[in-house]
Amino acid sequence: MDPYSVIIKPHVTEKTTNLIDYNNELAFVVLRKSNKAEIKAAFEKLFDEKVARLNTHISSKGLKIAYIKLAEENKAEDIAIRIGVF
Repeated sequence: MDPYSVIIKPHVTEKTTNLIDYNNELAFVVLRKSNKAEIKAAFEKLFDEKVARLNTHISSKGLKIAYIKLAEENKAEDIAIRIGVF
């Protein structure tokens, strides 16, 4: 599956901004029918970064949100700057 079709857009809220700073995590809106393995592979292919942990949930608006924690040597803030969150 194409990584650009799996990861739709960054999910930016006050909570997710704090996750970037304190937990080294990023949040993305992802394709509803994708699973964790597909999301992890798509993220690693798009950003060339190692994923330490991945959690997903369906929001009250029906969007699937993926919380991606990066490995310790990688900085979520650097990726957030690259994709234009800050």
